[in-house]
Amino acid sequence: MSEETENIAVESPEKEEEEPELPKKEYRFMEDLPGVGPATMQKLRELGFHTVESLAMATAREMEPAGVSEKKAFQIIVAARSSIGLSFVRADELFKMRQAVLRLTSGDRGLDKLVGGGLETQSITEFYGEYGSGKSQMCHQLCVNVQLPPERGGLDGAALYLDTENTFRTERIVQMSKHLGLDPARVAKNIIYAEAYTSDHQMFLLENADEVIKENNVKLIIVDSLTAHFRSEYIGRETLAPRQQKLNKHMHKLIALARAFNAVAVVTNQVMAKPDMFFGDAVQAIGGNIVGHTSHTRIYLRKAPHGPVRIARLVSSPYLPDGEEVFKVTENGIEEVSEVEKAARSRSR
Repeated sequence: MSEETENIAVESPEKEEEEPELPKKEYRFMEDLPGVGPATMQKLRELGFHTVESLAMATAREMEPAGVSEKKAFQIIVAARSSIGLSFVRADELFKMRQAVLRLTSGDRGLDKLVGGGLETQSITEFYGEYGSGKSQMCHQLCVNVQLPPERGGLDGAALYLDTENTFRTERIVQMSKHLGLDPARVAKNIIYAEAYTSDHQMFLLENADEVIKENNVKLIIVDSLTAHFRSEYIGRETLAPRQQKLNKHMHKLIALARAFNAVAVVTNQVMAKPDMFFGDAVQAIGGNIVGHTSHTRIYLRKAPHGPVRIARLVSSPYLPDGEEVFKVTENGIEEVSEVEKAARSRSR
């Protein structure tokens, strides 16, 4: 063996230079993130990113209009995600994390039981049905209930209400608040309201809601109704693809906000008739598979033949069986149907 060969044999291989890891740090504000200077921050704000949480749920492509390179965007997103703890976990750890999911009462114990103890945070609950079935009434009730303390089924937080059909009424909030023994003025102060005039305006409002949600401790995000503007603006089969793409983006923004801020997300949806259906209920929710797949819990509301009674049917849930429950819509809001009324209703069938 030559001296040159011997030297090669004894030399240890050089270690590859490892990329420096970002230090684990809690970033409270966007300007604290590495790579986010004043100019970049201003451009990101113009795109609708106002908080660290919103950046953690973003994609590199969404940040391109701000003039941020793909590599820099990835670094910013990684830093934001490290701050709120997004990573791979074992199922047993996920089970413990699921304990952080909170429940919001609907005002009816039977309906709460139907959905596993109340409407859960970090997911989308969809109420769909014909006009007058109680969708907007449920949204009003939830705006009041979310302000209740946890021991009464609330989340001790505020509500964000995006209204697309001009159905929100403060008079109804006053009635419901008084029935629950709450101060109507205080309840109204904790409901942040915005009316959307077009589908683009509706998307814009939600895309710029993260700062409002964080500053006001919003624990309930409502879009009433999700599909009204999309349905009226995108007419004809040739517009179906762009409509569905926008709906998909809109709903994914909603679930990102719900998960980032541990809030309940509720949408209402219109229905359409199915004239080719001869048996069963000939109505179907608008939005197709996009809305169906993105809504975690789907509840179909319909009127009973007589009186203020409404029927809620759990149509879809990741882990709950289908079922039905009845409730009343009265001057006081959403109320339970007594056993006597249920028995009378059964006899009249």
